[in-house]
Order: sequence, then structure tokens, then C-alpha cells
Amino acid sequence: MAGSGTAHMRNTVDAVLTVRDLTVEFRVAKDKIVKAVSGLSFDVVRGETLAIVGESGCGKTTLARAILQLPPPNSGEVIFDGTDMTLLPKENLRSARTSMQMIFQDPISSLNPRMTVHQLIDEPLEIWDRGTRAERDERINKLLSSVGLEPDLVLNRRSYEFSGGQCQRISIARALALDPRMLICDEPVSALDVSIQAQILNLLLFMKETYGLTMLFISHDLAVVKAISTRVMVMYLGKICEVAPPDVLYSKPAH
Repeated sequence: MAGSGTAHMRNTVDAVLTVRDLTVEFRVAKDKIVKAVSGLSFDVVRGETLAIVGESGCGKTTLARAILQLPPPNSGEVIFDGTDMTLLPKENLRSARTSMQMIFQDPISSLNPRMTVHQLIDEPLEIWDRGTRAERDERINKLLSSVGLEPDLVLNRRSYEFSGGQCQRISIARALALDPRMLICDEPVSALDVSIQAQILNLLLFMKETYGLTMLFISHDLAVVKAISTRVMVMYLGKICEVAPPDVLYSKPAH
């Protein structure tokens, strides 16, 4: 049964993200309000990958954006590493977001076509004063190499010169630039060819192990979810239907 409350909470000290009674509403007419996310409560334990699945329009992306306060939810708590994101003033919120980065569905449109690859990855490092120019350049080269791109061949090129898979690799490198503790991946392979999807999924798994990341992975593709998730949360009409490990969910689904 779709529900809310705290039924899906584990109340563990290892939770890096705890969401309680989260609600996001949109006014669609003068006298009509739609609850895109309705009183959701769940947690994500450090080092795990929680996949969120559901049909289009069920509230998956709205939930992800609400966790990042883009925009803030109408009510509820988003506790990340012991801090309630919903209570942070603007400047503190900007700082907190450096530890929680997002990878978007469309890798090409998510990158500024006027900026070179070097500029794209250097921008967050420069904004947050992460080292000297030489140190940042070294960091950029290491990030690009870690996602399977040759720095000398890509640094001075722009996003429109690359394939979708290459752009997603650049997006992953940019997302990792500030050493986040958590990645929120919003349909990161759905816009890619099937042959490229497996490569990006394997890259995400490799990065998760290499950097000790926690991941929130949004998808509507059950095969993709089965390959990458530690737990799966099924959403329907803004509510949680069930949460279970992938082997349990796929062998004995409750819905």
C-alpha cells in the first residue's frame, strides 16, 4: 500500500540522509493544489545506493530537487550528515550542497556549450577556492582520467563536440570535483544508447567504490536499477509503495 509516515525508516546512526514527512505541492489552478510528493519518510545509509523507481510523473525528480532545496519543500525535514537542510540560511545551504552533487538526465544540455571542459570542471573548484591554479589543473586532469577521458584531448574542447556518453563522463567528473559525500543521479543513462548505458553504470559503480560515495539513483528502468542498487524504493503518485533489496523486490514484489 502506498504510504508515508516512518514505516520506511531504519533509525540507524549510519544514515547519511534522513528524509521525514517531506511534502512538495504545486498550485496548478487558482483553487487546485497538486501534491507531487506527499509526506515521504526514508533514509539512506552511508555507502549504499538507494534507487527510486516509478512511472513518469510520480514525483521522483521533484523529490530529488526538494532534497537539494531546489526549490525547498513545503514541509518536512531533510537531514544530511546531521544538519537539517530546510533550516539553513542561503549561504550555509550553498556550502552544504558541495557535499551533495547531482548528475542530470540530459548530459549535453546540462553542460554550458560556451565553456571548455577545463572551464566546466574548474568553475566549482575556483568558486570554492580549492587550491592554486596548478593544484586545480592537476585535480582536473586526475578527474578526467578517472572517468576514462584523455585530458590532453578534451580539455580545450566544448560539450557540443562530444557524444552523449562522453558528456555524461564530463558531468560525472564535474560532480566529483568538490569531493561530495553523496551523488543524486537523475535518470543518468536514460538519454544514452543502450551500448553506452552499461559503460556509464559501471563507471558510476567504480566511482562509488573509489570515492566511498553514497548514491540516490532515480530511474524508470528496472533492469538498470537491479544492476546498480542496494535498495529500491518504489513511488506512485507522490507516495512510497514499498522499499526492499533488489533481489526481494524482483522475486516477490508487493505491488
